Amino acid sequence: MMNIKAVIRKFGLAGFLFFLAKGLLWLAIGSGALYGFLPKNDAETMELKVAVYDTYVAKKQGGTMHFDILVDAAETDLEKIYGYGRQYLRTKGQEGQPLTARQCRFCHVEQAKGPVEDSIRARGYYIIEMDGCN
Repeated sequence: MMNIKAVIRKFGLAGFLFFLAKGLLWLAIGSGALYGFLPKNDAETMELKVAVYDTYVAKKQGGTMHFDILVDAAETDLEKIYGYGRQYLRTKGQEGQPLTARQCRFCHVEQAKGPVEDSIRARGYYIIEMDGCN
């Protein structure tokens, strides 16, 4: 291993200071990541898994509305999920229509991205209109 004077002679003072600063920077970044000061590349914090509830509701004027209610997969309170569906029905002028386990059933879990993930994180749910919603 070379001593400090030999390194300074070989690279000059500026070179020595550059390599010293570079080493200290990498040391700081490494220890920051090790102790959790910097965000980790954890897939669970980057992607939201959502549960999809397939929903069919009879419309007041006849016909059927088919839509999906998407919620965080960790959400298991069915009354809360049905409440999200009822909120959506109000926006479509269909308030008071029944929405229970008979009309709304769990379908599957998938990854949420973009506006779907943003809506679920902000409001708790996202609606995908399928048929008869307009």
